[in-house]
Amino acid sequence: MKKGPPMTSLRSHLVCAALLASLAAGATAQTAPAAPSGAAAAQEQPRHGGRFDPAKRLERFEQRMTELKQKLQISGSQESAWTSFTNALRPQGKPQRPDREALARMATPDRIDHLRALRNERMAEMDRRGEATKAFYASLTTEQKKVFDEATLRRGHHGHHGGGHRG
Repeated sequence: MKKGPPMTSLRSHLVCAALLASLAAGATAQTAPAAPSGAAAAQEQPRHGGRFDPAKRLERFEQRMTELKQKLQISGSQESAWTSFTNALRPQGKPQRPDREALARMATPDRIDHLRALRNERMAEMDRRGEATKAFYASLTTEQKKVFDEATLRRGHHGHHGGGHRG
Protein backbone atom coordinates (compact mmCIF):
# COMPACT_ATOMS: atom_id res chain seq x y z
CA MET A 1 0.00 0.00 0.00
CA LYS A 2 1.36 3.35 -1.01
CA LYS A 3 1.39 6.25 1.50
CA GLY A 4 0.31 9.51 0.00
CA PRO A 5 1.31 13.05 0.85
CA PRO A 6 -1.87 13.91 2.84
CA MET A 7 -1.00 11.45 5.64
CA THR A 8 2.64 12.57 5.85
CA SER A 9 1.57 16.19 5.81
CA LEU A 10 -0.96 15.62 8.60
CA ARG A 11 1.57 13.74 10.73
CA SER A 12 4.20 16.47 10.32
CA HIS A 13 1.63 19.15 11.19
CA LEU A 14 0.66 17.26 14.35
CA VAL A 15 4.30 16.84 15.35
CA CYS A 16 4.96 20.55 14.75
CA ALA A 17 1.86 21.54 16.72
CA ALA A 18 2.86 19.33 19.64
CA LEU A 19 6.39 20.72 19.58
CA LEU A 20 5.16 24.33 19.50
CA ALA A 21 2.71 23.66 22.33
CA SER A 22 5.46 22.19 24.51
CA LEU A 23 7.76 25.15 23.76
CA ALA A 24 5.01 27.64 24.56
CA ALA A 25 4.26 25.90 27.85
CA GLY A 26 7.94 26.02 28.78
CA ALA A 27 8.19 29.69 27.86
CA THR A 28 5.24 30.67 30.05
CA ALA A 29 6.67 28.64 32.92
CA GLN A 30 9.90 30.65 32.64
CA THR A 31 8.29 34.09 32.68
CA ALA A 32 9.96 36.15 35.42
CA PRO A 33 7.74 37.70 38.07
CA ALA A 34 7.24 41.43 37.85
CA ALA A 35 9.32 43.58 40.16
CA PRO A 36 7.30 44.67 43.18
CA SER A 37 6.13 48.25 43.35
CA GLY A 38 7.48 50.55 46.04
CA ALA A 39 4.67 49.68 48.45
CA ALA A 40 4.97 45.96 47.77
CA ALA A 41 8.74 46.09 48.22
CA ALA A 42 8.29 47.89 51.54
CA GLN A 43 5.90 45.17 52.70
CA GLU A 44 8.30 42.46 51.53
CA GLN A 45 11.29 43.68 53.55
CA PRO A 46 10.06 42.45 56.96
CA ARG A 47 9.62 38.99 55.47
CA HIS A 48 13.40 38.80 55.21
CA GLY A 49 13.80 39.75 58.85
CA GLY A 50 15.68 42.91 57.94
CA ARG A 51 18.68 40.91 56.70
CA PHE A 52 19.24 43.38 53.92
CA ASP A 53 19.28 46.44 56.16
CA PRO A 54 22.96 47.48 56.31
CA ALA A 55 22.66 48.84 59.86
CA LYS A 56 21.09 45.62 61.16
CA ARG A 57 23.60 43.56 59.23
CA LEU A 58 26.49 45.45 60.84
CA GLU A 59 24.85 45.14 64.27
CA ARG A 60 24.53 41.34 63.87
CA PHE A 61 28.14 41.15 62.69
CA GLU A 62 29.38 43.07 65.73
CA GLN A 63 27.32 40.84 68.02
CA ARG A 64 28.71 37.65 66.42
CA MET A 65 32.27 38.97 66.64
CA THR A 66 31.82 39.90 70.32
CA GLU A 67 30.52 36.40 71.08
CA LEU A 68 33.34 34.77 69.10
CA LYS A 69 35.98 36.88 70.84
CA GLN A 70 34.60 35.81 74.23
CA LYS A 71 34.56 32.14 73.21
CA LEU A 72 38.12 32.34 71.91
CA GLN A 73 39.39 34.27 74.94
CA ILE A 74 41.65 36.45 72.80
CA SER A 75 44.86 37.41 74.61
CA GLY A 76 46.54 40.80 74.49
CA SER A 77 49.18 39.50 72.07
CA GLN A 78 46.42 38.34 69.69
CA GLU A 79 44.50 41.62 69.77
CA SER A 80 46.09 43.10 66.63
CA ALA A 81 45.42 39.89 64.66
CA TRP A 82 41.82 39.95 65.92
CA THR A 83 41.38 43.57 64.84
CA SER A 84 42.78 42.86 61.36
CA PHE A 85 40.50 39.82 61.07
CA THR A 86 37.32 41.63 62.09
CA ASN A 87 38.12 44.66 59.90
CA ALA A 88 38.56 42.38 56.89
CA LEU A 89 35.24 40.64 57.54
CA ARG A 90 33.21 43.72 58.52
CA PRO A 91 30.29 44.26 56.10
CA GLN A 92 30.91 47.19 53.76
CA GLY A 93 27.39 48.57 53.40
CA LYS A 94 24.72 47.10 51.20
CA PRO A 95 25.91 44.23 48.98
CA GLN A 96 25.99 45.20 45.30
CA ARG A 97 23.24 43.55 43.28
CA PRO A 98 22.88 43.57 39.52
CA ASP A 99 20.50 46.24 38.23
CA ARG A 100 17.75 44.21 36.55
CA GLU A 101 16.62 47.06 34.34
CA ALA A 102 20.16 47.74 33.13
CA LEU A 103 20.70 44.02 32.51
CA ALA A 104 17.47 43.83 30.51
CA ARG A 105 18.71 46.59 28.19
CA MET A 106 22.04 44.85 27.54
CA ALA A 107 22.76 42.50 24.69
CA THR A 108 23.48 38.97 25.89
CA PRO A 109 27.28 39.13 25.40
CA ASP A 110 27.42 42.45 27.31
CA ARG A 111 25.24 41.02 30.08
CA ILE A 112 27.55 38.00 30.37
CA ASP A 113 30.61 40.26 30.60
CA HIS A 114 28.94 42.50 33.19
CA LEU A 115 27.88 39.57 35.38
CA ARG A 116 31.34 38.02 35.01
CA ALA A 117 32.90 41.29 36.25
CA LEU A 118 30.56 41.32 39.27
CA ARG A 119 31.42 37.69 39.97
CA ASN A 120 35.15 38.47 39.78
CA GLU A 121 34.72 41.35 42.25
CA ARG A 122 32.91 39.05 44.67
CA MET A 123 35.54 36.35 44.25
CA ALA A 124 38.32 38.86 44.98
CA GLU A 125 36.47 39.96 48.13
CA MET A 126 36.02 36.34 49.21
CA ASP A 127 39.73 35.68 48.60
CA ARG A 128 40.66 38.74 50.69
CA ARG A 129 38.44 37.58 53.55
CA GLY A 130 39.77 34.04 53.27
CA GLU A 131 43.38 35.21 53.52
CA ALA A 132 42.52 37.39 56.53
CA THR A 133 40.87 34.40 58.20
CA LYS A 134 43.91 32.19 57.53
CA ALA A 135 46.25 34.83 58.96
CA PHE A 136 44.12 35.18 62.09
CA TYR A 137 43.76 31.40 62.44
CA ALA A 138 47.54 31.06 62.40
CA SER A 139 47.73 33.31 65.48
CA LEU A 140 45.43 31.04 67.52
CA THR A 141 46.46 28.36 69.99
CA THR A 142 45.51 24.74 69.34
CA GLU A 143 42.58 25.01 71.77
CA GLN A 144 41.40 28.28 70.21
CA LYS A 145 41.55 26.70 66.76
CA LYS A 146 39.18 23.95 67.95
CA VAL A 147 36.78 26.57 69.33
CA PHE A 148 37.03 28.65 66.13
CA ASP A 149 36.42 25.59 63.94
CA GLU A 150 33.34 24.63 65.92
CA ALA A 151 31.98 28.18 66.08
CA THR A 152 32.39 28.80 62.35
CA LEU A 153 31.48 25.33 61.07
CA ARG A 154 27.77 26.06 60.73
CA ARG A 155 28.20 29.43 58.99
CA GLY A 156 26.62 29.28 55.56
CA HIS A 157 24.66 26.08 56.18
CA HIS A 158 21.20 27.59 56.49
CA GLY A 159 18.48 28.22 54.01
CA HIS A 160 16.22 25.43 52.85
CA HIS A 161 17.21 22.95 55.53
CA GLY A 162 15.01 24.23 58.31
CA GLY A 163 17.16 27.13 59.35
CA GLY A 164 17.33 30.80 58.88
CA HIS A 165 20.29 33.03 59.37
CA ARG A 166 22.39 31.69 62.21
CA GLY A 167 23.86 34.46 64.27
